[in-house]
Amino acid sequence: MGVRVQTEAFDAGAELNAFSEGLQAGAVVTFSGLVRDAGSMIAMEIEHYPGMTERAIAAIAEDAAARWSLERVLVIHRHGRLQVGAPIMMVATAARHRAAAFQAAEFLMDYLKSRAPFWKKEIGADGAEWVAAKASDEDALTRW
Repeated sequence: MGVRVQTEAFDAGAELNAFSEGLQAGAVVTFSGLVRDAGSMIAMEIEHYPGMTERAIAAIAEDAAARWSLERVLVIHRHGRLQVGAPIMMVATAARHRAAAFQAAEFLMDYLKSRAPFWKKEIGADGAEWVAAKASDEDALTRW
C-alpha cells in the first residue's frame, strides 16, 4: 500500500506503470483528479497537517484493501498552490476481479473527498474563499 501527500506534480502514466509492475491481479483501476475551474478561479490552495493526513489516508486505504481483498492500493494527493487543470490526486487499486477494483476505487475517492483532512481555498482574481463541505459528499458515503 502506498500513500503519498506531496507538493510535487506526478506523472499518472509513470505511476500506473510502477504500480502495475509484478502484479498478479486481474484488474487495475485508476482515477486521476484535476483542479477544476470553479468560475473565475485561477488556483486552489490546499493545506493539511503532515503526519495526521497521511495516517488518515492510510486508514482509509487499509479499509478498502481489507473490504475488497486488494493486492495493491495507491493514493497520491497534492497540497500547496495548484493551478486550474493541474493534477491534484490519483487513486489506483488492483484486485483479482474488476468489480472489486472499481468499487474500492470509488470508495477511496468518496472517503478522500469527505474524510481526508485537507483544507481547500479557491483563489480568484477578486480574492480567496475557503471551500465548504458539501452535503452531497457526505451523502455519497451512505452507500458504503
